[in-house]
Amino acid sequence: MEAAATTCYRHPSYETYVSCTRCERFICPDCMREAAVGHHCVECVKEGQRSIRQARTAFGGSVARSAVPLVTYVLMGLNIAAYLGELIRPGIIDRFAMLGAGLTGPDGGQYVYEAGDFPGFEVVGVVGGEWYRLLTGAFLHLPPDGSSFGPLPFGVLHIVFNMYALWNLGRVVEEQLGRARYLALYLLSALGGSVLVYLIAPSDGTVGASGAIFGLGAAFYVINRRLGRDMRAVNRFMAGFLIWMLISAGFASWQGHLGGLLTGGIVTVAYAYAPAKRRTVVQAAAGVVVFAVLVLLVVLKTSALTG
Repeated sequence: MEAAATTCYRHPSYETYVSCTRCERFICPDCMREAAVGHHCVECVKEGQRSIRQARTAFGGSVARSAVPLVTYVLMGLNIAAYLGELIRPGIIDRFAMLGAGLTGPDGGQYVYEAGDFPGFEVVGVVGGEWYRLLTGAFLHLPPDGSSFGPLPFGVLHIVFNMYALWNLGRVVEEQLGRARYLALYLLSALGGSVLVYLIAPSDGTVGASGAIFGLGAAFYVINRRLGRDMRAVNRFMAGFLIWMLISAGFASWQGHLGGLLTGGIVTVAYAYAPAKRRTVVQAAAGVVVFAVLVLLVVLKTSALTG
């Protein structure tokens, strides 16, 4: 008697005589996955991958299967897309730049904010409830003529310098922290820079990713120190970073730079020195605490300005 023909369990129309070495189901060439011994089916391969423990970085982040710094690419893309939007509609800067407190007059002009009611004038900025400016301003940059918000004469070089720094620092920090922690660090650093601007110079309008970049610089320093690496080159880098912050204080928002640097340093210290057994919980809690403190500072400053 002739034996019945066997077919692939996923493709019944395909006759085959090869079976999975794990589950022994018959598989066709499209369903075969090479293994150390024989072939495995698609489901057995997926099951095996789920049972493999996820690799972690030294700071608890998941090691990406791809070496592509995805979050860094996305952040750069958002900054560039926002810049292109500015070129098309310059009013985006006035609408979304970091501004703590200002007044828009009946003539459309911008005036210094003072507490109290001014008939015909509109209160703008964070003090007027536009909290989104604390983050949106970190994705905007000076237009080519450098005419809006601040005395920086750089124009297009403003975004070029920031994106170059993000490309160099972001790839290293993202690889060490993992994507989720890196993104949280970047956003908290950007927020910390805007909050210090609001606390010290609420009437100044600022734009740029510099606060977040300085946060990444602080993270780079803490990471290398925690990993016990040779700090001579890192110290030189950090000294140059701090010297640039002092030099740029004459024509840029030093408050944003310092706020980002301090916030990034605090967050990364929490990442780097969290106890291993409760690392994720401690790191997440530290991020929440930093965010809560920044929000509280904004609330207190708003109360002082409107009181």
